[in-house]
Amino acid sequence: MPTVLLSRVFWLLLFSLLALSSAHAGVLKGKVTDEKGEGMGFATVYIKGTTIGSTTNEQGNYQLTVEPGTYTVVFQYVGYKSQSRTVEIKDTPEPVVLNVQLEQDVYAVGEVRISGDGKDPAYSIMRQAIAKREYHLKEVEAYSAHVYIKGLQRLINVPKRVMGIIKVPAGLKPGIIYLSESVSELHFKQPNKMRERMISSKVSGNSKAFSFNNASDFSINFYKSLIKANGINERGFISPVAGNALLFYNYELMGSAQNNGQLVHRIKVTPKRRHDPVFTGYIYIVDDSYRIHSLNLFVTKAQQIEFVDTLRITQQFTPAPGNVWVLQSQKFTFDVEGYGFKGNGYFTAVYSKYRVQPASFVKPSAPAPTVTAPVIEPEKPIAVVVPPAPEKRHKRQPRAKKDQVPANGVPDDAFFKKKEVLAIEENSNKRDSAYWDEIRPVPLTEEEVSDYHEKDSIQVVKESKPYKDSLDRKNNKLSLADVFLTGYSYRNSFERTSYTVEPITRIWQYNTVEGLVANLRLGYTKRFEDGRNYSITPTVRYGFSNEKFNAKIASSYQYNLIKRQSVGVEAGRFVSQFNAQDPITPFINTVYTLLAEENWQKLYQRDYLRLWHQRELVNGLQATFTVDYAQRRMLFNTTDYNWRDRPHKEFTPNEPVNAEVASTAFPEHEALTASVVLSYKPGQEYISHPDRKINLGSKWPTITAQYRKGLNGLGGSDVDYDFVSLGVRDELALGLLGTSNYSASIGTFWRKKQMYFMDFKHFEGNRTLLSGDFSGFQLLDYYRYSTQRTYVEAHYSHHFNGFILNKVPLLRKLKWQEVGSVNYLHTDASGHYLELGVGLEHLFKVLRVDFFTGFQEKEKVSSGIRVGFGF
Repeated sequence: MPTVLLSRVFWLLLFSLLALSSAHAGVLKGKVTDEKGEGMGFATVYIKGTTIGSTTNEQGNYQLTVEPGTYTVVFQYVGYKSQSRTVEIKDTPEPVVLNVQLEQDVYAVGEVRISGDGKDPAYSIMRQAIAKREYHLKEVEAYSAHVYIKGLQRLINVPKRVMGIIKVPAGLKPGIIYLSESVSELHFKQPNKMRERMISSKVSGNSKAFSFNNASDFSINFYKSLIKANGINERGFISPVAGNALLFYNYELMGSAQNNGQLVHRIKVTPKRRHDPVFTGYIYIVDDSYRIHSLNLFVTKAQQIEFVDTLRITQQFTPAPGNVWVLQSQKFTFDVEGYGFKGNGYFTAVYSKYRVQPASFVKPSAPAPTVTAPVIEPEKPIAVVVPPAPEKRHKRQPRAKKDQVPANGVPDDAFFKKKEVLAIEENSNKRDSAYWDEIRPVPLTEEEVSDYHEKDSIQVVKESKPYKDSLDRKNNKLSLADVFLTGYSYRNSFERTSYTVEPITRIWQYNTVEGLVANLRLGYTKRFEDGRNYSITPTVRYGFSNEKFNAKIASSYQYNLIKRQSVGVEAGRFVSQFNAQDPITPFINTVYTLLAEENWQKLYQRDYLRLWHQRELVNGLQATFTVDYAQRRMLFNTTDYNWRDRPHKEFTPNEPVNAEVASTAFPEHEALTASVVLSYKPGQEYISHPDRKINLGSKWPTITAQYRKGLNGLGGSDVDYDFVSLGVRDELALGLLGTSNYSASIGTFWRKKQMYFMDFKHFEGNRTLLSGDFSGFQLLDYYRYSTQRTYVEAHYSHHFNGFILNKVPLLRKLKWQEVGSVNYLHTDASGHYLELGVGLEHLFKVLRVDFFTGFQEKEKVSSGIRVGFGF
């Protein structure tokens, strides 16, 4: 034991002295080319025996910042022979230039034997790799690393209008539209815990913005069976080494070659069926250990990806201390085309400065001190890793606080108790060009240098009032689409204000209570630089048949984006549906009233004042407090005008029909109600910006509790009741089988001395062909089963994401996706009410059509088709 302790002290003192004596770091730079002398973009360059590494840029140039010393530099590119060069870095300001030309690797196939079953030997290799998948997936128990990410997106073609309707902003032109760099500390612990701290961030042309290059989003692990690609493909893709990969992939051994003293097999992977959710390309497997050495894979439109024509993923792994391998570099390249836009881009990530804790089952390799990459802050000394010598007993490290990484740099369980997955440092976007020149591991291309120079130099101009006014003059021009479909917005970008007015289709309405209605709603929004904002929305309304004028004004103020705090007030005299959730829109009601003689919308008048406050009490727990005082009056039909009179059919009175009460009519009265709604998402993860908090999801469902009380006697209030409900909702990702959504709630009125029909619990029904929300009931009457008693409500839908239709050749090209739904309600009046639905979504990319059948107490009572949006 004394010998071991002295050995540790010696190594620590030695490397500490070396680190402190190094005043300056040296620069190694150069270019990697192929046989033709052309630059090899995204080739891997690293210092042998360390995790110091980088990749070349699109032109093949690389740059490494290392301490003075003699190093062996390894140059790699997937499909090419690796090269190693020894170089001496001196403590001088002049960089060391080392150019390298790589040759295509010759993978020998002459000694390969065909297996007894006649299958390509690649199958035997891949079976071994699949068998070792779980081992390699879990061999690293935890790690910390620095991740540099550069992202670039270009537009090659920009339409004047999207789908011929929506104007494209005047400032959007062909060229680089997004260029950003970031440096983060990434921490990982099995099975899937991650935390990230963004140290540096740079966005071309916007010194106030923070990069979207989250390192955690780039953690694509091909040892996992399913590779998720949110926003590109809803099903995900099957890895070539997945447990079931042999059912989806063809493998072909293209040869084997020595690479840095290891025999590496080059295996071509292709789909067994062209449209399966799998990759095409090459995967390189290390002999004996059967781990992934590197890969170059891609997916295309054939794999049902959206908005991206081709997505290519390249990964390169490297050995790390502890007899494990870690990801050294990763690249995503893509071509984008859709709605008239065409472009391409890439994201490249370089991992360095690893601190690795191998899993307990991994046999340790011989201990050797390994220098890691230079630290991010130049003023700090170089960091080192000194692997401990094997021993049965060792001194326990002091336990770190839950928000601190332990002294050895490897995160423990306490560190991950906080659910903050990404924290962006306040001054991370304030680094100067000298800082970036020193720490940037991937040199900028000429195009990127030009983009930074141009956009950064004119940023002051773009922030000026004359420039923003010129853009506003173009973007504020009125179009027919603004008038009839989207509404019109007038923006003052310099003042961060906007004015909006709704389209004509929402201004002009018709119902049997007011007749022709002019409903004009204006909006004013003011945004501040720190993200705070407030809005004021006045609305005036006039019914030409009942000759009544109504007006209201609403205002809200979001004043704390970290605690997610906002307040609001609304007041006036206005009409309201009995169900305050507005189950039928004015436009749909207008169409059905005039053409089908169906007046589904039921209205009453209220003079009211409503106050609300919303905030996050603790992480995951959101609260909304509301107080509402209203004087409520009945309204009656004043017209029976329609465009298509149907014999033996007439409009119904403006009084909802309900199964629990003989009449829903009510006398004029006052009502003071107060409510609190608590929504809790256990284990909610979140992102911390310097000025805001962005909530993400968790593996747990969201639980919602509501309490609403009618306050009798206060301010002349006539209502006196108590209502409470409890609900749960969640989304379940089931891999290739698709995604499920469910919600369920139970509620009751335990005191109801005095209440009126608008105080009942209402359910979202639908009696029209059109559906604005497929998550509710689709055949249920709007008010028949509204209740003042106990109820149980549940909804379930499953989006198969093409699991069935993608197997049908003719339908596969249409990219339609199947969906199934179940809706359930139980009240004293409804009994057991059930709706079953099947449908198709993504029709013409945006539509969804379902067929529903309704059952009550096991008897079929209704059926119908519903059409809506289904992206």
